[in-house]
Amino acid sequence: MKKFTVLLVLVGLIAGLALTAFAKDGVEFMDSDKMLVNTVKYYKPAPWKIGFSNASISNSWRVFLQAHLQYEASIHPEIAEFFITDGQDNPTKQLADVEDLLAKGIDLLIIAPATDAALNPAVEKAMDKGVPVVVVDRKVTTEAYVTYIGSSDFQMGKIMADWLVEKLNKKGNVVCLSGVAGASPAEERLKGALDTFKKYPDIKVLEQQYCDWSPVVGKQVMATFIQKYPQIDGIWADSALQGCGAIEAVQEAGLPIPPVTGEDMNRYLKMWKQMKFDGVAVSFPSWQGQIAVQKAIDVLSGIPVPRNIDVPRLVITTDTLDKWVKMDQPDEYFMDSRLPEKWLPKR
Repeated sequence: MKKFTVLLVLVGLIAGLALTAFAKDGVEFMDSDKMLVNTVKYYKPAPWKIGFSNASISNSWRVFLQAHLQYEASIHPEIAEFFITDGQDNPTKQLADVEDLLAKGIDLLIIAPATDAALNPAVEKAMDKGVPVVVVDRKVTTEAYVTYIGSSDFQMGKIMADWLVEKLNKKGNVVCLSGVAGASPAEERLKGALDTFKKYPDIKVLEQQYCDWSPVVGKQVMATFIQKYPQIDGIWADSALQGCGAIEAVQEAGLPIPPVTGEDMNRYLKMWKQMKFDGVAVSFPSWQGQIAVQKAIDVLSGIPVPRNIDVPRLVITTDTLDKWVKMDQPDEYFMDSRLPEKWLPKR
């Protein structure tokens, strides 16, 4: 037993060194928290049962995230069962989903929480039961988890705002269309944007509204803004989902489309190419789902993992638009993807 423990520690140290070196290239892996979490106590011989509690599959990005998790789990035979639940954007249902997963005897929980604080009891209960938790996509506010995998939402929002400020020559009226109120990506992207806008006294934020990452709601909100404000010079949308709806509202109002931010969603890229407005796309990589499964395997293998992992985002500009837009692909596809063709969601 003593030799086995020493072997585990040595494996963990070697893996930690390898991770640090791998992270330095900044291309294939990611910028990672310098702090590594010792996971020896979570070691468990394979095969494993892993549960994924998804906030929802209510929009195409969430479908892509889930597909990346399913794909990665499918190529690891040491994962005997991979359970998935759909929280339907309802924190109460997601709390019940986690209870169900724990009752199935899962060895590890991966969770993308609907809202941050509301899911704290779920992850705390799992950790208290000795089930390690990997948080992906959205954050919780408790410290009771092993590792968090995401892509800095603050930086994403800031990159979008920086671009918009420069496009407007540091002067103009801006409206902000955010995602789901209380969801960490929406809140942090907004903080990043406002951090930029406050530095420019001639940039006026007329109003900010939450659009639930919905093209329909984005269109409705933008139509209201158009009626309310006679001059809108720029649209900061934290996602292409509501951004595409906003573009439709402007188009239907017979107005020129102002500079508008978006993501790597193919619908937005197509509109950008066809309508020739000023745009920028900043991805929130759906392949962070694959990293979550990889880190789950590390945790159950007793290999150290970073406390926080920042998956690098893709920035698409006018110069690179043609490389990423796919006119023959479905609108719902997110182009910063690592899925094999047969795993692409059919929707």
